[in-house]
Amino acid sequence: MKIGFGCDHTAVELKNIIIEHLKGKGHECVDYGTTVPGVSVNYAEYGLKVAEAVKSGEVEKGVLICGTGVGISLAANKVPGIRACVCSEPYTARLTVLHNNANIIAFGARVVGSELAKMIVDSFFEAEFEGGRHAQRLATITGIEEKYSKK
Repeated sequence: MKIGFGCDHTAVELKNIIIEHLKGKGHECVDYGTTVPGVSVNYAEYGLKVAEAVKSGEVEKGVLICGTGVGISLAANKVPGIRACVCSEPYTARLTVLHNNANIIAFGARVVGSELAKMIVDSFFEAEFEGGRHAQRLATITGIEEKYSKK
């Protein structure tokens, strides 16, 4: 799978660890930045870069990391069709794909350590959308998105 990565200055080290982990599992990884730790950047810019890459099909899914995972995921979720979910443990990471067909996983470098982050991404990328009753619920969410993107 081709995966896009984005992070802010708090998460460069963790992002690099996760990229190497997923490369070791045979995934192709595209780094949209930032690449300089400790130099303050606007996390929203990197959330947008990855979301646009997922939306365009340049990458299949994305991984976003900031201090908590919240801000960068909020930015990504402004792109229609993006479902970026913040997960701090593997169970939610798995269910967000099974039930919500999430296409971006987000977490916080100040919240989870590297070993837990590896378990989170493994759970996310090993899961597949179940469809069925979840497809109907997802259609409702898409309808809400369409309603407000027309204004």
